[in-house]
Amino acid sequence: MKKIGFLSFGHWSPSPGSATRSARDVLLQSIDLAQAAEEVGADGAYFRVHHFARQLASPFPLLAAVGARTRSIEIGTGVIDMRYENPLYMAEDAGAADLIAGERLQLGLSRGSPEQVVEGWRHFGYAPAAGESDADMGRRHAEVFLDVLRGEGFAEPSPRPMFPNPPGLLRVEPHSPTLRDRIWWGSASDATAVWAATRGMNLQSSTLKADETGEPFHVQQARQIRLYRDAWAKAGHARAPRVSVSRSIFALVSDRDRAFFGRSGEGGDQVGVIDNMRAVFGRSYAAEPDRLVEQLREDEAIAEADTLLLTVPNQLGVGYNTHVIESVLKHVAPALGWR
Repeated sequence: MKKIGFLSFGHWSPSPGSATRSARDVLLQSIDLAQAAEEVGADGAYFRVHHFARQLASPFPLLAAVGARTRSIEIGTGVIDMRYENPLYMAEDAGAADLIAGERLQLGLSRGSPEQVVEGWRHFGYAPAAGESDADMGRRHAEVFLDVLRGEGFAEPSPRPMFPNPPGLLRVEPHSPTLRDRIWWGSASDATAVWAATRGMNLQSSTLKADETGEPFHVQQARQIRLYRDAWAKAGHARAPRVSVSRSIFALVSDRDRAFFGRSGEGGDQVGVIDNMRAVFGRSYAAEPDRLVEQLREDEAIAEADTLLLTVPNQLGVGYNTHVIESVLKHVAPALGWR
């Protein structure tokens, strides 16, 4: 059994054929898609976070709105760039959104992806400390955020407060008592996957990875997941970890599917340079259901993961994206034992 959700990058543009022509369109359609995905039996609604781009950015208003309009589906990010975040303010936003959602948030964090602007985090008021890289700063922000989520008091109360305080040091409010166990780290390398395990975060592994061995993408990703699980066990955490992978998967069950994606599954892995890192990019899967089942059965990383996130073409609209998700749930997942 696997949890199966969707991951939306939340693109919008006024180009011909786009069903998301404005920021308002993509925000409202994201809420609608989460509701529709819940209705067809999906387990998760996840959203990408990019700054200075025509894509979803500030995640917590959207997560809170989705939480208020749904009842059972997990609601997450993949991922929040921690170079841009004030960890304490983020803990307030996350606590509020999680309580609105009934403690269903699954927050994916990371040091971030290639940017639209040069050192965009500086415009948000953040800069690495002496001797730090921007990646170091992102991980430092993440560790502060994790520490605050434990809910322990750390701030000295005023001797003349406006309102009565509970005894002792004060914590950030509102506090969600279980959110700390639902934090994920988006990792592109073996080393950062191990780092995430030692700090008790779940693992999100995406559709690209640092090319560390020259092997096929899914093989390298599966090894990364095994290294992560080994590090988790050595760290002695009390709970079991979760691991997600993201894939572009299209079951071709209609003429429209074949017109949109009939040629998308013909390629293999690709290798490129991203953020000065040699990376291997996983293939897209698009085929008739029987053939798709055969292909996915060979993907070692999907087999290792407990959660699969389907990257969706959000600009094609809520109706079509619901069809994409439902087609995988109905025509593919049962044959693979995921349902």
